[in-house]
Amino acid sequence: MNGGDALVETLLAWGVDAAFSVPGESYLPILRAAQRNSNRISLITPRHESGVTFAAEAYGKLTGRPAIGLVSRGPGATNASIGIHTARQDSTPMLLVVGHVPTATKGREAFQEIDYHQMFGTVAKAVLEPESSAQVAEVTARALAIATSGRPGPVVMVMPKDITEGDAGDPKIPRPIPRAVSAPAPQAVQAAANLIDKAERPMIIAGEMVTNEGAQSALIRFAEASGCAVSAAYRRQDAISNNHPGYVGHLEINRVDWQERAFKEADLIIAIGARMDGITSLEFNLVQADQAFIHIFPDPDVLVRLPHTLGLPTDVGPTLAALSEAVSAPSEERLAWRDQLHAAYLNFAEPGEIKVKGKVDMAECVKEAQQQLNDDAIILTDSGTFARWVHRYYKFIEPHTQAGPMCGAMGYAVPGAVGAAVARPTAQVVAFVGDGGFQMTGQELMTAVAHDLPIKVVVADNGSWGSIMVSQQRRYGEDGVYGTRLAAPDFTAVARAYGMKAWRVEATDEFSAAFAEALSHDGPALVHLVLDERDISPFVAEQAV
Repeated sequence: MNGGDALVETLLAWGVDAAFSVPGESYLPILRAAQRNSNRISLITPRHESGVTFAAEAYGKLTGRPAIGLVSRGPGATNASIGIHTARQDSTPMLLVVGHVPTATKGREAFQEIDYHQMFGTVAKAVLEPESSAQVAEVTARALAIATSGRPGPVVMVMPKDITEGDAGDPKIPRPIPRAVSAPAPQAVQAAANLIDKAERPMIIAGEMVTNEGAQSALIRFAEASGCAVSAAYRRQDAISNNHPGYVGHLEINRVDWQERAFKEADLIIAIGARMDGITSLEFNLVQADQAFIHIFPDPDVLVRLPHTLGLPTDVGPTLAALSEAVSAPSEERLAWRDQLHAAYLNFAEPGEIKVKGKVDMAECVKEAQQQLNDDAIILTDSGTFARWVHRYYKFIEPHTQAGPMCGAMGYAVPGAVGAAVARPTAQVVAFVGDGGFQMTGQELMTAVAHDLPIKVVVADNGSWGSIMVSQQRRYGEDGVYGTRLAAPDFTAVARAYGMKAWRVEATDEFSAAFAEALSHDGPALVHLVLDERDISPFVAEQAV
């Protein structure tokens, strides 16, 4: 058994069943071992290393289990780094294996050599490197344990070529270690329950650990036991059914009047499994000094970043279960406040407020897409202002149905859809992507075609880097627009060249039939929405002039 065999055998023992790879000469034995086990681990081959880690991130986000990314040294690893950053900020488990230069040549700027410990040290959760072929199985198991423990995240495993090819002997493959569950102390539960019972207008912010742990049902039970209003952290709208009477909206980049009022009126904010990222937390200014703040998150390092009244370094599921038993029944006044906010959200999520200037109303397209899709369809949104149309008008009903980069990485949606289709092969998978993001990673359409993954891609083409263009217009006027208008290819022609079906939509009433045909097609398909650049955002303040 060589080092590559030992790595793959450990992956299989730990239940890993998906790998994404751009092949490299530095790790051929790993590919050979994967080939011998192709009935147990699926190998998907994106066309760019960013596609490897974006696909693996979406897979991990939707399953709670790490997928494996395989890339070669130097350029391969640097290309893959965007997905490592995304996985870290989204708390997504992942293992990236990087083929490396032979041990004897390290430290002399060998061909494509990089010090991955320095490169990924502040981005990945850990960077590990076996010192011998005999250590590979042990280090692989350790990497998987770290990726899934506590706050999940990406781990980078460096495999020098000689260690990958070298004799590993007959190593004992470490057995899988179940993720340790951290439950709250009874006194902490009682202290939290006392704060909740005392509050008149408590507001929950449900974040990534709710979805990562699969704790949506536990959140619903707690919301019903306490009567708290529930808002979703950025791009975590599937933490609770958006039709639940406790749901009061998504903390988007833009906040509207009723949301701002709600958070000013709240006398208690409870962040449940949310690391309080910059967008969710209004750059860490959301919680005011006169508001009580309970923060529940398994990583103490996250808890110390914001001052809190009570911090619980515990898992979401058991904490919510304990709190559901400990809190008192909500008052009528609390429920009335919550119901008023839910009604405001429902009104906000209905098209009509924004009068578009172009021929395609994306609000109506998003609502029509929802009508045609199953409740368990997976929706991916790329970074870009266009995504706010989806965030505002699409209602997420079932758990594990949303994927998008909390860190704002462009180019995520198309390769992410590839990972989603591998993770949930029977689910409908729809990627919404802007013209800018598509031109970064749209070549992964070929990956979907090659592996027969029936993803559907909706290109929202407004011919610009929209949010930046609007900022230029607001600051400098139309004369200040520079470098933010985009030329683009015929997206339908591009899709057809890759072997996909494609439709072009130039008016709102054309979308329904085009999307229905795309959904009914048994392979990958693309719908191109031709948007007006003035219809940048579903928020009046962000409309282009």
